[in-house]
Amino acid sequence: MSEVKVNKISPRTNCGTTTLGDSGDTFTIPAGVSITNNGTASGFGATGAVSWNTTVKTGDFTAVAGEGYFVNTTSGAVNVTLPAGSAGSVIGIKDYAGTFDTNAVTLTRNGSDKIGGKAVNATLETEGIAITLVFIDSTQGWLVTDSGLQSEAPTAQFVTATGGTVTESGNFKIHTFTGPGTFAVSCAGNAQGSNTVSYMVVAGGGGGGGSEAVADPTAVTGGGGGAGGYREGKASSDCYTASPLNAPSGLPVSVQSYPITVGGGGAAGTNSPREGANGSASIFSSITSAGGGGTPGATGGTGGSGGGVRGACSTGNVGAGNTPPVSPPQGNPGGVLTVTSSPYGAAGGGGATAAGATNGPSGAGGAGGAGATSSINATPTARAGGGGGANGHPGTNTAAGGTGGGGGGSRPQINATTNTGGGGAGAVADSPGLAGTGGSGIVIIRYKFQ
Repeated sequence: MSEVKVNKISPRTNCGTTTLGDSGDTFTIPAGVSITNNGTASGFGATGAVSWNTTVKTGDFTAVAGEGYFVNTTSGAVNVTLPAGSAGSVIGIKDYAGTFDTNAVTLTRNGSDKIGGKAVNATLETEGIAITLVFIDSTQGWLVTDSGLQSEAPTAQFVTATGGTVTESGNFKIHTFTGPGTFAVSCAGNAQGSNTVSYMVVAGGGGGGGSEAVADPTAVTGGGGGAGGYREGKASSDCYTASPLNAPSGLPVSVQSYPITVGGGGAAGTNSPREGANGSASIFSSITSAGGGGTPGATGGTGGSGGGVRGACSTGNVGAGNTPPVSPPQGNPGGVLTVTSSPYGAAGGGGATAAGATNGPSGAGGAGGAGATSSINATPTARAGGGGGANGHPGTNTAAGGTGGGGGGSRPQINATTNTGGGGAGAVADSPGLAGTGGSGIVIIRYKFQ
């Protein structure tokens, strides 16, 4: 075997062409040998690989076999003329700016060469697409051998949505629903960015119990309404201070519209009928919070939190909270009666984090159970406090409502605060015997958006 050792091979004339071997010859590159290309390579695409040209194309051009091109169609559609087909020729096209869906690339045939077996031009109109085409033969022409999207090598993507009143706190968006609406997700994000949301779902509170419309310390007095069910879940990517009822994770979301239900507060009892009504449920996705228990009679109503037992009864059965049961619990029971002699005070309604208080001596009503405090809306706010039970002395104030919107205090008996899910206050025994209505609920959704 002959061997030639030189440091450089150049054409005989300046800017000439040097040819290695003749048609049919084979050149073998031994193992361990490296070839470095410091110029422009073409015609090396027979194996399906291209040499990518990093000069971005923004207008019409003719492709060269063996090269790949980044094409920017931001300013308008681009026409790419394919090279003359030769078996093993290859080209590549990549959407540079993610705009092929707005301004497409047209692949124009060279002469009679086919694309995908058809004598028609091809159009690339998928956002972010990258394709490699290899020329096979006159029957099929150019065939796509590889295609893909940037999403197959994902970078950080974040949840994107609309609905409710939208505010921002740092890198987080907050959607607040004080009435029915729709949380519409247009991008579900990914793990590198965000793909879950934090939520707080509070139902409507129960109405307080009415009283007999007489100024008589032996008359019936109204129990406090139970707070609406309180449910909260904090996404692992979130950083706000959650309530003690926080679930350990948020909710994953997908691209869809989520109907939002915000429960109304229960109607107040009167002197006839004296029963306060339950609040209504609030709903987001798989999370349902039950309406607060009203005050249907000797037994407090069941619900997210239970209603307090009215005065002038026997000890009465407790108004159960966390009904139906969930974990963490969505509320607490209402208070029962420990004093059953005149003047008849009533028990308080249950709150998100504490049961309603029992009545006390000398006609004292029981306070509403405390609500839960969360900073999901970027401000520490208490919600879902129970309603105060009525005092047994006619003309006096009802016991205090639980922190978090529970009704109580001054006469006439006050309603629970709207959009807190607080329970309504019970009514003392005098005309007209009106109690407080339950507070409406609220739904808050929060997620990382950048």
